[in-house]
Amino acid sequence: MSYTIEDVSGCMKKIIFSFDKIDLSAEIKTAVKEKQKTVAMKGFRQGKAPLAMVEKIYKPQIESDALNKFVQGEFYKAVTDADLRVVGYPNLENMKYDGGETVSFDAVVEIFPTVSVKSYDKFSFTKDKVEVSDDDVNNMKKQFLESKAEEKAVEDKEVGLATGHFAIFNFEGEKEDGDRPENMKGSEFKLEIGSGQFIPGFEDAMIGMKMGEKKEIDLTFPEDYHAEDLKNAKVKFHTELLEIKEKVYPEFDDEMAKEVNYDSVDDFMTKTRANLEYQKERQASEKLHQEILEKLVVENAFDIPSALVAQQMEYLKKDMDGTLKQQGFTDEMVVEYFEKWSDDLTTKAEFQVRSGLILDTLAKEFEIESTEADLDAKIEETSK
Repeated sequence: MSYTIEDVSGCMKKIIFSFDKIDLSAEIKTAVKEKQKTVAMKGFRQGKAPLAMVEKIYKPQIESDALNKFVQGEFYKAVTDADLRVVGYPNLENMKYDGGETVSFDAVVEIFPTVSVKSYDKFSFTKDKVEVSDDDVNNMKKQFLESKAEEKAVEDKEVGLATGHFAIFNFEGEKEDGDRPENMKGSEFKLEIGSGQFIPGFEDAMIGMKMGEKKEIDLTFPEDYHAEDLKNAKVKFHTELLEIKEKVYPEFDDEMAKEVNYDSVDDFMTKTRANLEYQKERQASEKLHQEILEKLVVENAFDIPSALVAQQMEYLKKDMDGTLKQQGFTDEMVVEYFEKWSDDLTTKAEFQVRSGLILDTLAKEFEIESTEADLDAKIEETSK
């Protein structure tokens, strides 16, 4: 055997190769033939130059190619003989080559770790109870009616502004030094109360106001506000409520139910409740699944290959790239996003690699395999 193996970590090995006598003739012959295909020499068409001439002119490069092929071959034989589950490519170090006589080098390589899952028979988890209320179903009905709703002015001047109302109002912000900047003014501005469009506390302070009422609202801007000059700034807003509007929804009848492919209102209510129950049941199962994985990861510490984490990072970025661009992100904004949340992405990738290796270990322990029937069932579930 021309190599020895040293442990670097739980998922990294160093293979130390040493050959006192090597014969690269086979590799050189192969390298010469490969080089012949690409060179064009004077007096010969490309690929037709004599092998001896190609070897003579390109000897240093050919010898380097041959050595590289020899190294790759020996590395492959070593990991096969030692039954190493290699991840990624080896890092070659300490290469020493003596003109076709001797060669030595080290190959540092990551491998899949051997995972031994600790006993989990005392773990305890509680799955969330699934309940669908009448309000849940009615909210689904309301979502459908949203596009058909009309905004109408509230005629009764004694009605106070409430969550869900639309306020038509004038406002002007005044800073502690008396300055009233233009970017803190609005005329006949329309604001849905409860939308969170304004800074925290503004909409809450308007609740209860009546048409024609004026009110001063004292607020402090958030510490993380986007405008530097307004971070933690104390501001007094002078407001005047001009009008209150509310959404008026049409009656949901059998004809409307048919527009969304239901036979009747009763059919809509029955099937919508069943669908919400299914969705909530799935969410509860996914939450439970995540809690179990998190517990398993915490209780089972082991080294993981950086190559696997890097691969998972690329998968996450590719998946998120499409989602972000659908939301209007440019290429530059996507790059900035990944840089800002790099640590979070790394943490997520590491968790997915660890939990995946644990699940793989358990699947082998219990001889779990997926069948065509499992795939068909998943497709059916997704289509529903």
